[in-house]
Amino acid sequence: MPPHDPLLITALAALSFLTALITATFSLGGGTLMVAALALLFPGPIVVPLHGAIQLGSNAGRAFVQRHAIQWRLVGWIALGGLIGTITGASVSSLLPATALSLAIGVFVLVTTWLPLPPLVGRSPVIQVLGGGIIAALGKVVGAVGPLVAVFIKGLADRRQLVATHAALMTLQNVTKVLSFMVLGFAFADWLPLIVLMVMTGFVGTFLGSRLLVKVPEQLFRLGFRMVLTLVALELIRAALLG
Repeated sequence: MPPHDPLLITALAALSFLTALITATFSLGGGTLMVAALALLFPGPIVVPLHGAIQLGSNAGRAFVQRHAIQWRLVGWIALGGLIGTITGASVSSLLPATALSLAIGVFVLVTTWLPLPPLVGRSPVIQVLGGGIIAALGKVVGAVGPLVAVFIKGLADRRQLVATHAALMTLQNVTKVLSFMVLGFAFADWLPLIVLMVMTGFVGTFLGSRLLVKVPEQLFRLGFRMVLTLVALELIRAALLG
């Protein structure tokens, strides 16, 4: 059942504001904090669809605020790969344990974040389509695909393009997730007032974070981006090792 305690509802609204502020400033990290907090308050079968709906609103709001910086060609190629991965790749990834996939993603993100590898975004549509396919296939088994998306676009030189493009791609991911849970019969209508409230406070956080983004020095932004990626990757590895 949705919460009715005014203090808890206020705390959740504040959480949405804070996580949106973090994500709008550094592209990711807020979603992981959100799902961790929700997991302390609600049962697992509620956490995943609720998180998907809230993140859909948060990412869509961020994409709208920063729409002028979205690299639509990149989004298109990765989305095409995502469509292919959804159709053909999910059955393959589902053969592997979810914990093993989480561990693999965590290690992959750590390696690509800190080792001097060429940026995966490149200029090759083939790489972008391949990345979209991998993200979509793994997303059916492991929910934490935000770090993977970040890896495939971190080569973008302009931080505003990076954050905005990540928001657009994650919006597409969350649309798929929410539609899937609607088909499975999750009662989103019961949770709609809370979702709307958290999306609204998240939009305020997104607006302020978008303004903060342009004021953070480039070197500090890149370091913060890498540190957030590292923390998320370590959390994936920790969760996988502990089962």
